[in-house]
Amino acid sequence: MDIRKVKKLIELLEESNLSEIEVTEGEDSVRITRSLNQRQELQPVQYNVPKTEQQQPSSPQPITTTTDSKPSGHQLKSPMVGTFYASPAPDSPSFVSKGKKVSAGDILCIIEAMKMMNQIEADKSGIISEIFVEDGQPVEFDQPLFSIT
Repeated sequence: MDIRKVKKLIELLEESNLSEIEVTEGEDSVRITRSLNQRQELQPVQYNVPKTEQQQPSSPQPITTTTDSKPSGHQLKSPMVGTFYASPAPDSPSFVSKGKKVSAGDILCIIEAMKMMNQIEADKSGIISEIFVEDGQPVEFDQPLFSIT
């Protein structure tokens, strides 16, 4: 590696807040580290937390479980991470609505993932009893989208 390149790396390190630079060119590799001297001490980071977060509740809050409120019927879950769209275009009606009868293979929604529009089809016939996601909302893998009874 050329000594001029190494000198340039040292200058970059001195001008920045970095403490280490490592560069590999083919089989050549160089690592430059800088130890802080007495002039350049690390300053502690101070965070201000709003008082509302610091206050403890005066009485314990009841914890509610969601096992009793599990929706009935078959849940169609998201096969991927992406953005949920209820209709094929912003000005078009939704593919399905609550109470609509669907057959296996019917398109229920679109999930956009990595600029690809993926049509999500019903995996069983029945009636849409619940829609868990709103149009334009991000969804996670295995997140319930619809309940079909």
